[in-house]
Amino acid sequence: MTTTLERPAPAGAAQAPARRRATARPRRRPLALGVLDATVLVGVLALVLAPLLEVYGGNAALPAIVGGLVLGSALALVGAWLRWTAITVVAAALVTYALAGGALAAPSTTVAGVVPTSATVVGLARGAVTSWAQVVTLQPPLGSGGTMLVAALLLAFVGSLAAVAVAVRAPGRWAAAAALVPVGVLVVVILLGVRFPLVPPTVTGVVLAVVLLPWAAWRAGGLRPRRVIALATLGLVGVGAALGGAPLAVGDEPRYVLRDEIVPPFDPRDYASPLSAFREYVKNLDETTLFTVEGLGQGGRVRLATMDRYDGVVWNVAGDGSAQSSGEFRRVGDELPTSVRGERRTVRITIDELTGVWLPTVGQATGFGLGRTASQLRFNDATGAAVLTGGLEQGLSYDLETVVPVVPTVDEIGTAAAADVVQPELVGVPEVVGVTAADVARDAGHAVEVADSLAAWLIEEGFYSDGLEGQTPSLSGHGADRIASLLADDLMVGDGEQYAAALALMVRSLGLPARVVLGFVPSAEQVASGEPVAVTGADVQAWVEVAFSGYGWVPFDATPPKEKTPDKSDDPESSEPKPQVVQPPPPPPGAVTPPDDDTEQPAPEPPADDDDASALWRTVAVVAVSAGVPLLLLVAPFVVVGAIKSRRRRRRRKHGDPVARVAGGWDEVLDQAIDLRRPAPEVATRSESARALALAFAGDAAGRGTTSAPRVAEQVDALARNADRAVFGPGEPDATQVAQYWSQVESTLATMRASVGWRRRLRARLSLASVRARRRARKDAARAARTVESGRTRRRTQQVTRKESR
Repeated sequence: MTTTLERPAPAGAAQAPARRRATARPRRRPLALGVLDATVLVGVLALVLAPLLEVYGGNAALPAIVGGLVLGSALALVGAWLRWTAITVVAAALVTYALAGGALAAPSTTVAGVVPTSATVVGLARGAVTSWAQVVTLQPPLGSGGTMLVAALLLAFVGSLAAVAVAVRAPGRWAAAAALVPVGVLVVVILLGVRFPLVPPTVTGVVLAVVLLPWAAWRAGGLRPRRVIALATLGLVGVGAALGGAPLAVGDEPRYVLRDEIVPPFDPRDYASPLSAFREYVKNLDETTLFTVEGLGQGGRVRLATMDRYDGVVWNVAGDGSAQSSGEFRRVGDELPTSVRGERRTVRITIDELTGVWLPTVGQATGFGLGRTASQLRFNDATGAAVLTGGLEQGLSYDLETVVPVVPTVDEIGTAAAADVVQPELVGVPEVVGVTAADVARDAGHAVEVADSLAAWLIEEGFYSDGLEGQTPSLSGHGADRIASLLADDLMVGDGEQYAAALALMVRSLGLPARVVLGFVPSAEQVASGEPVAVTGADVQAWVEVAFSGYGWVPFDATPPKEKTPDKSDDPESSEPKPQVVQPPPPPPGAVTPPDDDTEQPAPEPPADDDDASALWRTVAVVAVSAGVPLLLLVAPFVVVGAIKSRRRRRRRKHGDPVARVAGGWDEVLDQAIDLRRPAPEVATRSESARALALAFAGDAAGRGTTSAPRVAEQVDALARNADRAVFGPGEPDATQVAQYWSQVESTLATMRASVGWRRRLRARLSLASVRARRRARKDAARAARTVESGRTRRRTQQVTRKESR
């Protein structure tokens, strides 16, 4: 151990090293000012990050944002207090991210939502790279699935860590650069956000200008009382210019959002099955004009959606990414090549009350004239269906260049085989579908005859009903149960939704490619008039298309005419009781009633009020636990070191020998001096050590301008003399003398701590220098004892050898 600073020397010599240390290491910022800097910067960052709550939806991102701000600012303050290097701060940040990131951003990968696992570390590492692309390519609200929240966590954690670290560690006016961090985070939030954020951009800009500009001027040392009025005036002018001049400068220019530029691929699985809305059109929109079409021509059908995947619940688009899939939509240009042969037409469609993303088309489109919404168009070459990713708007009018193919007859198709088309596998098809299809088409020879016989059988044997008031009861939907009851009941009743779904399943069960189309078929009288046709919900229809080699997809209608309704005489009636015969009670009426909704999926019940409160408490608990675990790890060194020193002090005070207890009190003073970086010489008497400590603490007191140096000198001198008297004097001190000596030791320790700065006191509480010094002293003493003992043994051996030689 070096003793250069502790040897007795003149006061000037003792102060020189202190001056050199002050020159080499800049003075740290006071604690209160550091907390003030952190409060200002974290508060601004919280406002800047608030729009992300709307991006993720509800409070999904609240734990990640709040936890990231707390952890980042706390880590920056602790690193500044302990004078960690930049590498140490980065390492601590990575450890904190791995420990707390799972609970805040990927709770599904943790144990009990808090304890991280290997999957947590891997997910956080991947999320740091991939979560940004997910945020800008998905439509809000994003939710909290997977590692989606990693982007929000990193913005809060890294932003607060960088801002606070620069503010409390950078020298001089460079600390004002911390104000640039919230501005940079704001730019990223704007790019990731939505067009109309939760916090208006004007409010965010005004707060940043009002808070960050004065703070930066103060931290740079340029804020003077005489400049406050000028700065306030300048701020008011800037805010007024922003509020009044910005609308004039940019007008109605929309807010730039990166999500609108990086357009995500259209995924049809994000939307409900279009066929499930069939009953909605018939029931509630039967007299509502959905859109107007000009130039449709005779035999024209308006296509809305084409579906080729069945999962036992609904027909829907496939979305498997294959080239011939009904769910593969791509961006297209002004012209679309096509090999379909037919009549070329120019159709103009004007949207009225039709909603959703599905764009009405006619035939096989060869060009769209959508104007400013052209960037939202996605087209499926295999089905001819189109969508607008931004949704349909009332008043949208577009021109459609199209080819309307001629529908071949059964005789024209003749012996053509079924086309080789790859389609998704059917799931959940009732057994009655295959049995009925095989029985109906047993006499059919060619592929087209199979499809035609199945469609004709459904028209001949079925009855039409939309299930409306006054009609025969008919459930909506086309799930497996509904199709099974349609084909198995004695009376087959349904509308276009059920008959088209049943025909497609029956055709597919016999090995032919088939798909369901939802669209609109206006009456021939409307089309023949030559006037624009107003298409209403009553014109909705569903049909089936079957692919044949050389002819493409050919439509088949399987829906009976709307006039063909069940006759009262066709309903099975309960037999009347006959005289003198006891009849069993009639079976109870069916409990099934036509549903009010148009789909088979039940409407979700609104959450109870208690759920919101419990969700808020869960959020608070997650934030508290997630922020508490890293903070507990940061506090753990204080607790462990304090426990070690407390055990050592208790052992010294409770020693059985009174003399050892007094000597232990003096050792406590020496250990405190070592932890305060003012150690006494290793080889010195108690009086010499007392003089060295007096000189060392006198230098600290002079540098801080305090008067504690004389008290330190008097107290350590008195303790040294009393300890020598107890150790070397006659007799043993009694319990009262020992207690009084330890009371003087406590007073001396408090005076020694008061003579140094708070940073050195904090470091002394974490320091294990005295523990290492005692352990090293014991090892040196044991080594010296072994050396002395070996010397004695060697001399005795030599003496015995000389005696024997004589």
